Amino acid sequence: MPSIVNPNIRSMQCIRCNASHPVHDYFEGCPCCLARGDPASVAPRYTAFPPELTFETLGHWLCYPDVSGLGEGKTPLSTLPRVAAELGIRELHSKNEFTNPTGSHKDRMAALLVQRAQDIGVKTIAVASSGNAGASVAAYAARAGLGCVVITTPDISPNWRNAIEMYGAEIIATENADDRWMLVAQHVQAGDWYPATNYTTPPVGSNPFGVDGYRAIAFELYLQLCDAPPTDIVVPTARGDLLWGIAKGYCDLRDAGLLPSIPKIHAVEPYPRIEHALQGRGMVIRSYSGDTAMGSIGGNTVTHQTLTALQQCGSSAVSVNDNDAFTDQRVLGREGLYLELASIAPLCGLRELVKSGKVGADSRVVLISTSHGYKETAKFTTPLIRNVAWAAEQTGTR
Repeated sequence: MPSIVNPNIRSMQCIRCNASHPVHDYFEGCPCCLARGDPASVAPRYTAFPPELTFETLGHWLCYPDVSGLGEGKTPLSTLPRVAAELGIRELHSKNEFTNPTGSHKDRMAALLVQRAQDIGVKTIAVASSGNAGASVAAYAARAGLGCVVITTPDISPNWRNAIEMYGAEIIATENADDRWMLVAQHVQAGDWYPATNYTTPPVGSNPFGVDGYRAIAFELYLQLCDAPPTDIVVPTARGDLLWGIAKGYCDLRDAGLLPSIPKIHAVEPYPRIEHALQGRGMVIRSYSGDTAMGSIGGNTVTHQTLTALQQCGSSAVSVNDNDAFTDQRVLGREGLYLELASIAPLCGLRELVKSGKVGADSRVVLISTSHGYKETAKFTTPLIRNVAWAAEQTGTR
């Protein structure tokens, strides 16, 4: 069967050294950078874009135009005028990625990487994850009739474990997070599994065909906010797949002549990994264990795709702490948005960006809300009020 990859993709290009390689799978990133011991991601290089962008033609801007997924994308915006007024900015929106089929932005990646796997005849997909990515890839693999192995750790949330098992994926638990990568590497190199996520240290991003799907968020925001484009977008960031995809999407819109300029796309993390990497302290920050309640953006590694995205957009990286995230989780809850703690990080980061003057009073800001909070293990903050008198009345014991 001939490949159904977008005909406008002629090569895979390193995001760091710009070397071009044939359209193929590069699980460990650019071969040239890998040989130098400093691995960097590759991305599909488009030679042209369609003459117009609409919701109907959006798929033709992606690496696989005709994906048969689960109905991912076209996620809505929620306007947050009260929080905007509190912060002293012009407009604030939440891009509600939690409305995707499995409840997170990962569905955009899963849909395309599963299509890629089908295109090249893969039988089993592997994903190293203890959360959203594992559930998402398991769901999309099930839909496509492919095998899926989720490599996780023993402390995986029972909510996510139950979802993954419902999708029919095999779950393997390793002693710690780093062992997951070693196991994936062994099976990928043996030709057993097709990897959805990175497994190298220092890391590269996830499967580049999957990461390409995050560009659609930029395209949707362009269409949704055409009358008042955002000046700033704030993204929760671990190894930068989402950050890179949104930044690349906006750069493509500019290069296609649809935008005169692009917004600043800021990275938010639980401790200053990116700042340290920018100071030349390496891509693996040993001073951080990776522990945080914002588990979806934890870890102690940085990728070149993160640094490149920030450079392309003239943006900032800001770190926030767990306590502030817990506080702002309640703030957004009062606005009707119950989000996973890592999805609260953009609001915490926005506060810091406003405080430092990097986001001003005339700014129009979008927070990328990656996942809802229903997947998290509940930690109740108030006692349950029991109406003893009413209960006694119903049972006739009063």
